[in-house]
Amino acid sequence: MIQTDILQNQSHKRYNILTGEWVLVSPHRTKRPWQGQQEKRAAEERPSYDENCYLCPGNERAGGEVNPEYTDTFAFTNDFAALQSQSDPFVINDGLLKAESEEGTCRVICFSPNHSKSLADMDTGAIEKVVSLWQDEYRNLGQQKNINYVQIFENKGAVMGCSNPHPHGQIWAQGSVPNEVAKKDARQKEYYTTHHTSLLSDYVSQEISTGERLVYENEHFVVLVPFWAVWPFETMIVPRKQQSHIGELTAEEKTAFADAIRFITATYDKVFDCSFPYSSGIHQAPTNGENNDHWHWHMTFYPPLLRSATVKKFMVGYEMFAMPQRDITAESAAQRLRDLA
Repeated sequence: MIQTDILQNQSHKRYNILTGEWVLVSPHRTKRPWQGQQEKRAAEERPSYDENCYLCPGNERAGGEVNPEYTDTFAFTNDFAALQSQSDPFVINDGLLKAESEEGTCRVICFSPNHSKSLADMDTGAIEKVVSLWQDEYRNLGQQKNINYVQIFENKGAVMGCSNPHPHGQIWAQGSVPNEVAKKDARQKEYYTTHHTSLLSDYVSQEISTGERLVYENEHFVVLVPFWAVWPFETMIVPRKQQSHIGELTAEEKTAFADAIRFITATYDKVFDCSFPYSSGIHQAPTNGENNDHWHWHMTFYPPLLRSATVKKFMVGYEMFAMPQRDITAESAAQRLRDLA
């Protein structure tokens, strides 16, 4: 059994079982006075329709296409995609200089026609339609022979680089398996080969047994602050049952997943009484045609806010050159979220 009092008062490092990396935790620093940057709080009021928004129904997008008058969700190929279909694949291997062509596509996923909403403002039924669209996109993109990974994610809020407040996320699908996913793939495969159970199944069982970092649970999912969390109020949604990807969700499980998303996003908005910014993403099995039975998919939220609606954590200095570091422990963050819920 972990000695919680030591973890709450003494500097230490914690191991991320999914990536094989460490994070430095400095709980004693929460006692120091704060004189950090204060940022102007963004205005919260937005209209349900904005004639200047390129994601609202019926509006013209930056690339010249016109959106349909959609009534729930809507997906389209990004007019300025970071990934392209390569007509001439290439490989450069010149001594220590290496480069390869990378092909793929980028999709934009509009969660709602209502410009003023975020996932935190939507009910479970509306979020369930978003999950259904994610499932369709994962399936359709993953079936393409040149696509070996489908990354679903959302950047919410200007501080996370989101240039348009309309509720939306993105999907980048590409030919190679990206760095973070490759780390998790290797760690999960190693564990599954040795123990014949999924890494996250055993981890969730241990978290449930202690309850210290659990924030919410329903019949099919748990929401928790990972033991190795880096961001102040980082959380992870994990299915209790091992599944390789979201395409395996039953109708009942899909509703439960939507409920977990509704819960954590709405709770986030209560932390500092603001529309809580974050980056979230789903990590799931590659679509490379290989045996991925070792995968246990999960969704992670990385929120930057630290001490108020206008004070965020910066990944600078030591974090950029050495390793991630946090002051607020995972246990303290989980307790704060539980209390608000």
